[in-house]
Amino acid sequence: MNNRRAVFLDHPSLDLGDLDLSGLRAIFSELSLHEQTTPQNVVERLQGAQVAISNKIALNAETLAACPDLKLILVTATGTNNVDLAAARAHGVTVSNCQGYGTPSVAQHTIMLLLNLVTRLNDYQRDVQAGLWQKAKQFCLLDHPIVELEGKTLGLLGHGELGGAVARLAEAFGMRVILGAIPGRPARADRVPLDALLAQVDALTLHCPLNEHTHNFIGARELALLKPGAFIVNTARGGLINEQALADALRSGHLGGAATDVLSVEPPVNGNPLLAGDIPRLIVTPHNAWGSREARQRIVGQLIENAEGFFSGAPLRVVS
Repeated sequence: MNNRRAVFLDHPSLDLGDLDLSGLRAIFSELSLHEQTTPQNVVERLQGAQVAISNKIALNAETLAACPDLKLILVTATGTNNVDLAAARAHGVTVSNCQGYGTPSVAQHTIMLLLNLVTRLNDYQRDVQAGLWQKAKQFCLLDHPIVELEGKTLGLLGHGELGGAVARLAEAFGMRVILGAIPGRPARADRVPLDALLAQVDALTLHCPLNEHTHNFIGARELALLKPGAFIVNTARGGLINEQALADALRSGHLGGAATDVLSVEPPVNGNPLLAGDIPRLIVTPHNAWGSREARQRIVGQLIENAEGFFSGAPLRVVS
């Protein structure tokens, strides 16, 4: 336990006060929790610490050079774009992430968004709140077309653990699932080329990483290839879909609806094309698909495993 000082730079990004951190505290001689850390005080807070815990706080080359005691970075997410991995290697700092913790939470959120779109839940709720049902001449309102998932085709872009979970849920609703090829990856016999996939699906869900090959890879041309009335759901990364093109496709009426849990810049402090008030049949959720208490507690468990592995000489989930 000697010299096992850890600093959690953005603790509320994981814990809302509803998690059990006792196992994490037990690993370290000292665990400091900070609500938020600015770029100006990262170095100060990490002085003398052997372990940095961070979700989104940037740990760049300058910071790593100024923290000679740092030996381990625990990222409380799968993505590690907030850490300069090359600099970490150069300074002998191990970086471990968390993986697969949010699969049930994100999978159910994905299907929830799709169900909301096809049932026009938001539109009907607005109608009820506006008093339209109360004024109806019959027992029900059917002003917005409702689509059944059974018998429809779902295209998946990304079929790892999360995509597989979404596929199983979709199949439980009677959907046919087909897998699409992702740019930058080798061709596979069980992956349909993107253009061919888009032309035949009734709904498309994205579960792939954001990189130089996938940035804005769903743009105006690709959206136009989708069937009229098709649905698209993105619970992966905001930069996968060209946001202006998606807004335009929804305004034109070409798409049946779209839902996204992610935007290209988060939080969207400077606005975003998808936050305009005149876009029909669009649902935006605030990157909370992953955030069930169960998923966040799994992250704590993986942080414990990663730290214990490092201190025992057998580090886990190492990305650098």
